[in-house]
Amino acid sequence: MTRVSYFFITLMTLALLGATSCINDDFATSPSDLLEFSTDTVAFDTVITLQGTATKQFLVYNRGKKQIKISDIRMAGEGQGHFFLNVDGQKGTEFHNIEVRGGDSIFVFVESYMDEAAQDEPLEIKDRILFETNGVTQHVTVTAWAQDVTRLTADTLWTDTHFTAARPYLIYDTLLVAPGATLTMDPGTTLLFHKGAALRCYGTIKAQGTVDQHITWRGDRLDHVVGEIGFDIMSGQWGGIIFGPGSVGNELAFVDMRGSEIGMHVSSESPNVRSLHLLNCLLHNSSSSVLTTYNAWIEAEGTEFSDAANGVVNFIGGKLMIANCTFTNYYLFAVSTESIVNFFESDDGVPFPTGYLDNCILYGMTQEINIGDLEGTDLYLRNCLMKLSGSDDPHFIDMVWKADPKFCVVRDDYIFDYRLKNESDAIARGNRSYCPARARYDRYGVDRWSRDGIDIGAYAWVPAPENVPRK
Repeated sequence: MTRVSYFFITLMTLALLGATSCINDDFATSPSDLLEFSTDTVAFDTVITLQGTATKQFLVYNRGKKQIKISDIRMAGEGQGHFFLNVDGQKGTEFHNIEVRGGDSIFVFVESYMDEAAQDEPLEIKDRILFETNGVTQHVTVTAWAQDVTRLTADTLWTDTHFTAARPYLIYDTLLVAPGATLTMDPGTTLLFHKGAALRCYGTIKAQGTVDQHITWRGDRLDHVVGEIGFDIMSGQWGGIIFGPGSVGNELAFVDMRGSEIGMHVSSESPNVRSLHLLNCLLHNSSSSVLTTYNAWIEAEGTEFSDAANGVVNFIGGKLMIANCTFTNYYLFAVSTESIVNFFESDDGVPFPTGYLDNCILYGMTQEINIGDLEGTDLYLRNCLMKLSGSDDPHFIDMVWKADPKFCVVRDDYIFDYRLKNESDAIARGNRSYCPARARYDRYGVDRWSRDGIDIGAYAWVPAPENVPRK
């Protein structure tokens, strides 16, 4: 071996020894050498009983230069065994002699599984994760709210059925309302749908919420995607709502539906009998469309139709009577190339839709409607606001063209609030004669008729301080 080779080997050996010497293998033993944590509380919010949770995590830091040995990590036991830990890849409730190098950290993962609470109201469960180091005990608090539910798995409602607000209903597979049966929902009723679950109605649904007690239809993920961002922002969490042919007289008021795959589908054998009436509802955030109708008589007031990967709303034939609604698309997870509102005739003989859209906002990141000329149809838009530059004609009447509703949306912060800012072009631009008395108050209980001019869209304007986004 040459002298040069020996020289380089010697240099490498010295370098490795130098690097190794930077690691202090001594253990800190003073009671003042303590741990630090990335949080003081791990919160699970609402946990459905008898159903596992997503995993939460936090970091445990050793800020000192020497290694530190955590003699014990364990649950205090105050939560009656409902929380479980994972440390160094091992799952349990107690761990011993966990070493953390100086200036390093470890992850602690927390899961929860709640037994039935035997009560309708959520039950708060608390516990502490104890860390004993050098004779000193520190802790991180863990909290959750255990919520009992009524479970429905592939059930069929053959007779009239009444859902109450006492506790949520958790639906697996498909809940079917049979022909001739009526499903009634009290104000405050909540339906939670598991992945892929749906509600299919061949009878009738009467879901009558109130301004103070909305009815909620959503997925069963009640935790957070990341940080404080809840699963409400995620579409495609569950199937959707299907009103089949023969389902008529459906009445939905103050119903909040969000996070589905297909949204709401309404099919009818004839547009001469009203299939669906929506009052002050929210159809939001679908991985396809939030509403698709076929040959159906649809009435809607004060309803928000928002955010979908495809067209937000599709009307295939049928009869439309729609007033003071907002149609918009700021969908988060894909770039939609379809129009927000789409009107079609069908290949099997269903003619073009007829009816009126009055005092409505059609606005968003894509084109508002899929057709620019309604000549030869019986469809009319009156006092509607659009971003398009156009001119009135017999089918577009008293329109507010090339306008901006100035929504309280902050997309980058995941705030999808379609109420109106102070400078909105929709304020006082509507026609009160087109707004039926039942729609006088919006979803938030604001009086549309409190001023001389009525506002366009689903929400009456309320003066708000500038630069304060609403949620």
